[in-house]
Amino acid sequence: MSKVTLIATAAMGLEALVAKEVRDLGYECTTDNGKVTFEADPKDIPRLNLWLRTADRVKLKVGEFKAYSFDDLFEKTKALDWGAIIPRQAEFPVTGKSVKSKLYSVPDCQRIVKKAIAEKLKQQYKITSEWYEESGPLYKVEIALLKDVATLTIDTSGAGLHKRGFRLDQGGAPLKETLAAALVMLTNWTPDRPFVDPFCGSGTIPIEAALIGQNIAPGFNREFVSEQWDIIGKNHWNQARTEAEDLANYDLELDISGHDIDHRMISIAEENADEAGLGGIIQFKQMQVSDFTTRKEYGVIVGNPPYGERLGEKEEVEQLYKGMGRALLPLETWSVYMLTSHKGFEDFYGRQATKKRKLFNGFIETDYYQYWGKRPPRDRKQV
Repeated sequence: MSKVTLIATAAMGLEALVAKEVRDLGYECTTDNGKVTFEADPKDIPRLNLWLRTADRVKLKVGEFKAYSFDDLFEKTKALDWGAIIPRQAEFPVTGKSVKSKLYSVPDCQRIVKKAIAEKLKQQYKITSEWYEESGPLYKVEIALLKDVATLTIDTSGAGLHKRGFRLDQGGAPLKETLAAALVMLTNWTPDRPFVDPFCGSGTIPIEAALIGQNIAPGFNREFVSEQWDIIGKNHWNQARTEAEDLANYDLELDISGHDIDHRMISIAEENADEAGLGGIIQFKQMQVSDFTTRKEYGVIVGNPPYGERLGEKEEVEQLYKGMGRALLPLETWSVYMLTSHKGFEDFYGRQATKKRKLFNGFIETDYYQYWGKRPPRDRKQV
């Protein structure tokens, strides 16, 4: 099969970071709200799923057209070359969404798209029976309508890319792995510098930092729905996994720590790090942020502290931010990055941020407060 159009979906605010990852993997791309679009060979789908750290999932775009009526939707869907992607007897459930479109009934749109694809596949595979049997590999189709433009895609990832496969347990408000990776990638950290997360919870941010530091593909520990697809082939999946293994730098020593006030979360974080193959590489310790001290220099602190969103927690969280400022502000060579929805964070922390970036933690609008420390001297020894 010749080149296909792929869409790497992204959380709001992370589109530019996903686009940079796509370009770094060697593809020209365009960016829009919530997505990055680019051309690639089907055999590139394994690499993209294995390596994209901040994208939500990778979708294969089958077609896009204006649809003002159900007849439009049926005929234009049926006109697409579904047999070039979906093999005979494959399972193809259809999900959908509709925003600001005349065709607002999502169940009706799903039903019509499903019928149109079945009709086309029966035609292409010369199936005469009324019933189209679905007993083969899975191809998850989505019909997305936005301002009367219908986009039809097939999901190549399966479970969202944030599901790395190492999280055995989590706390009450877990950070998605894709956002955690973004928080690390938006810092000035390099693998030769100390890295600390003083609110590590189940260990997501330190684990993502270690994966980045050792150049380990984030999808190395999981499976993907398109591993069974004929248009890719198992040999390309094997090649992509072998490449990922060869590019990993497992022997690189890292100075990464995770702290949390809750000893139960420290145990969970250690178990998750072990599951990720990073046991002993990350140091976890029960500690509150106000007690943090260090003689090391030029380190990076990344944290997702409590936001004080729940009733009665705000004052407690503001005292936490004050204690954090007293502990961290004296560390002149360290850079500090904190994600919170609390609009008064800078006042309680004790300093205006060098830079702020708006990000969404799930549906919560947050700011990523960035405090840049002194730059390391150029002749500083690299690890």
